[in-house]
Amino acid sequence: MSIINGDSDARLAVTAAQAGAAVVRDLYGGRLARYDKTAGDFATEADHAAERAILQVLRSARPDDAVTGEESGRSGAADAHRRWLVDPLCGTLNYAVRTMLVGVNVALREGARVTAAATADPFGGAVFWTDGETAWVREDGADERLTPSAESALVDVNLDPPFPNAPGFQAARLLADPGFAARFRPRVISSTLALAWVAAGRRAAYVTDGDLRDSVHFAAGISLCRAAGCTVTGLHGEPVLSGANGLVAAADAETHAALLDLVKHQTDQLG
Repeated sequence: MSIINGDSDARLAVTAAQAGAAVVRDLYGGRLARYDKTAGDFATEADHAAERAILQVLRSARPDDAVTGEESGRSGAADAHRRWLVDPLCGTLNYAVRTMLVGVNVALREGARVTAAATADPFGGAVFWTDGETAWVREDGADERLTPSAESALVDVNLDPPFPNAPGFQAARLLADPGFAARFRPRVISSTLALAWVAAGRRAAYVTDGDLRDSVHFAAGISLCRAAGCTVTGLHGEPVLSGANGLVAAADAETHAALLDLVKHQTDQLG
């Protein structure tokens, strides 16, 4: 599918995410070069190749836009109004050990707002996307509106560092709280694909620590959740992306409130 400048940014995000997902699928299972980043973190040749494919799509259609890629860094004007945020392979460690739980994230930030985003599931075949107003999943060429639901009671928790809110909040302690076990069932897939699943009703909620501002990992998933009608804040109910305040994204206000109470309980125990 060709993209020209008159086509929508949302369509472009979908096309770019699909291009990255195709590379991720093609290289799966092979012996891939690894590139060390920080302690315990690395990229593979699949990360780099998928990012190149995504950037080719974006730069062909929007040559004047700025881009931040997880592997290639920032390009374009530092204060650009339009900036694409690209995470070519979210779940690299999963992928490296042949676990098919990964996502490909592409988002467009215009000013302070994400106006288009897509998260592709390379192995499930779905692309979750939004124009900033509504959210959809595309499967077999057909689009269906995303409908959040807390019915599953499954809550995905990110256990990967860094943990800027420790010791006041620690995700591992959340799982050990009797109040959590009484209401929810934990899941850990270690990919922000889980945020798309919250928007789609496949998870009741997602919880993570961290500084998510202008994050290539989280921008697409947060936008999907917001457009689908989820309740999305920082760990203590503050506006998400306002600082290093983590994220609670829940299918509905009741589930969100219950999780905020559990987070608060951790803080109170330390007081």
